[in-house]
Amino acid sequence: MKKNILSLAVLIAALAFAMPSQAQVKLGIKGGLNVNHFSTKNLPGNIDSDNRAGFFAGVTADVTVPIVGIGADISLLYDNRVAQFTDGLGTETSKTLHYVSLPINAKYTVGLSSLASVYLATGPQFSWNVGDRHWSFTTINQGWEIKSSEFSWNFGLGATVLSHVRVGYNYNLGIGKTAELNFIDDAGKLVSGKMKNNMHQISLTYLF
Repeated sequence: MKKNILSLAVLIAALAFAMPSQAQVKLGIKGGLNVNHFSTKNLPGNIDSDNRAGFFAGVTADVTVPIVGIGADISLLYDNRVAQFTDGLGTETSKTLHYVSLPINAKYTVGLSSLASVYLATGPQFSWNVGDRHWSFTTINQGWEIKSSEFSWNFGLGATVLSHVRVGYNYNLGIGKTAELNFIDDAGKLVSGKMKNNMHQISLTYLF
């Protein structure tokens, strides 16, 4: 399954960089809000993850083939994500994760008029952790070890007005692990837990 997903990601990336010479290319700036949900496996029953808000910002390139509406959206973003966990006693611990992300989305656009268009997009996202890779968790005996890189998949839609301003929604589905957690359970056994991040994102882009 992972091999098939990776092959599809490589295909979309190859198509994005092999658009015909008549394709229209616009550069822009992009930013927005993300809401992170860190799903976990093999953690003690009294530890829960919470949704937290972060942000992202960077540059983007929009490539569209005229008439057919097929294209690509390629961005380079600083990605700020906040994770929070609460134990059964109400003790909270949180950490801000810092990433550089490269989403490469295939895009299909339909023009509603000369003033507006709507689009659907999907594609892979590659993220690299540029912050601290260890997160101590005070309620248990060990801590999170955050992975140096992360792979995920985007599903997005949105609208562009006046050919320059774009508002979009994106769901980023985590595929690879974000972090691992080693802890001692009640029986004194060393157990390895896993964390994976999914995100809701609202973006605003200005294309020059």
